[in-house]
Amino acid sequence: MTSLDGFDLKILAALQDDGRLTNQQLADLAGLSASQCSRRRTRLEDEKVIAGYHADLASEALGFNVLAFIQITLATHSPNNAKRFRDLMRRVDEIQEAYSLTGDADYLLKVVLSDLKSLSDIVNNVLMPHESVAHVRSSIVLDRLKTTRKLPLKKLG
Repeated sequence: MTSLDGFDLKILAALQDDGRLTNQQLADLAGLSASQCSRRRTRLEDEKVIAGYHADLASEALGFNVLAFIQITLATHSPNNAKRFRDLMRRVDEIQEAYSLTGDADYLLKVVLSDLKSLSDIVNNVLMPHESVAHVRSSIVLDRLKTTRKLPLKKLG
């Protein structure tokens, strides 16, 4: 784990709120000179504390109106079968996130889709027929109660 001080945490918190801040704006918020802030930001990027920058697109504004979670149980628990499933996941653009789990299901997938027919297609035509998959269970999100990518930085300070 990278050693972070209060200035680093201020920089990270500000960037979590707005990744488009100029170096001067960021320096003002952190209480540093622009050159000090630039060096710290570069170090945080080099050390992969800042993993990247992206635009946060509004899925519904682009026609992706269905968010679902899909639990997958593999047919067999072998490294080869797990690899086949991971390869499948990487090819399906609708899968936004995928997690390997303990418990009843082996994987949990977060998918974003335009409509329920698209969900049916993924489940019935992509996941279920794949040789690595034994069981598929999907849940449709009715309402998003909280969405954030922010880490609880206050816990570090």
